[in-house]
Amino acid sequence: MSAIRLLVLGAVRLHGRAHGYQVRGDLEYWGAHEWSNAKPGSIYHALRQLAKQGLLHEHETAPSTAGGPPRTEYEITEAGTEEYFRLLREALTSYDQKTDVKSAAIGFVVDLPRAEAVTLLKERIRRIEHWRATVTEHYDPAGGPQQLGHIGEIMNLWVHTADAEAEWTHGLIARIETGAYTFAGEGDPFTDVLADGTP
Repeated sequence: MSAIRLLVLGAVRLHGRAHGYQVRGDLEYWGAHEWSNAKPGSIYHALRQLAKQGLLHEHETAPSTAGGPPRTEYEITEAGTEEYFRLLREALTSYDQKTDVKSAAIGFVVDLPRAEAVTLLKERIRRIEHWRATVTEHYDPAGGPQQLGHIGEIMNLWVHTADAEAEWTHGLIARIETGAYTFAGEGDPFTDVLADGTP
């Protein structure tokens, strides 16, 4: 999965209708350009591609005040909304997503109802534990990595990563279950996380 699809669909959906500069501004404000491939060129490319795929609808607006070509605004389509939530749910439950995809999913988790977010994150833990169990069929962490030579360090890394991922996810679930954050149906989940001046 590409993080840029999830990020761009989510940012456009958040605005209702947005031009590329707004999407770019939001993603840069969130620091996405530091932890993902959400660079200016990839954002504009993703907007055009998502529009070609019918996931965004293009609206041509008045010419720019600087005399350039008309600014294009994008609005998420019904198919785009379905794809957005599919990507979000997949990224939250998959144990093997890259950090940028996981980060994007956590950034938009509040678009889901609280109970669904908890259910998806519990499924994530179940999958992490299943994957860890398959590793430990061939590697006993108690015996240390040396039992398999230096290759044991790879499996040791996998087990430690799985344990850390599960621990972090348990903590997030606990925070959500005790009322942290504002989720879909509870108010505006994105208060204080949009760029200054963004309604």
